[in-house]
Amino acid sequence: MTYCVALKLNAGMVFASDSRTNAGLDQISSFKKMRHFFNRDDRTLIILSSGNLSVTQNAINLLEQRSLQQEIRNIWNVNSLFDVASLLGDCLREVRDRESVFLSQSNIDSSVNFIVGGQIKNEAMRLFLIYAEGNFIEVSEENPFFQIGETKYGKPIIDRVITPQTPISDAVKCILVSFDSTMRSNLSVGFPIDLVCYKNNSLDLDFQHLTQDYPYFIQISRCWGEGLRNVFASLPNPHWLKELPPPF
Repeated sequence: MTYCVALKLNAGMVFASDSRTNAGLDQISSFKKMRHFFNRDDRTLIILSSGNLSVTQNAINLLEQRSLQQEIRNIWNVNSLFDVASLLGDCLREVRDRESVFLSQSNIDSSVNFIVGGQIKNEAMRLFLIYAEGNFIEVSEENPFFQIGETKYGKPIIDRVITPQTPISDAVKCILVSFDSTMRSNLSVGFPIDLVCYKNNSLDLDFQHLTQDYPYFIQISRCWGEGLRNVFASLPNPHWLKELPPPF
């Protein structure tokens, strides 16, 4: 399992992914779930992946291989992020069709998801969620983010905080709290965390690689935990409950 999240804000975009992959308690390893393709003069693309590692890696490798063939439509010559999402969806379907017999006979879960986003020159920033079947949807103004993988523990803080008007700095804090909450509740999500910030129309990336001893993450985790305990202590007691008598 893994956890990936991407936000589309007015000021820019933020992408984050963990690197833990496991096939049981005694088979835990790290693989990058984030790939980026960028040309500072033309386009910046970020892809996050979750699910079957073989399928996701083969789909992205096929996408990258085709990007070297100038005579066909590829991520470097299409004119929109919609086209990029379509190309990745096509690669995913091709890989799943090729491996479907083996995966089904071996009783292997082949479900995967991708998030692809970024910006192509002369087009606004865009963000897409690609499903296992290769079809996809685009982020909305009402819900300006996508999550894939182990999403349930980190979603509440994003739901409460993130709007299109959220500054990138606040979005980074929110994402790190989201990861902290997820990693505390699920051992299948873990360090290192890859974090990328993209400012609107910059066509450039700010990349951070966070390990478990990364000072800022430690500070965020400590402050968030202390803040939660303080807020919880300040909540009013249920007025309908009577105080229990002291023990003898």
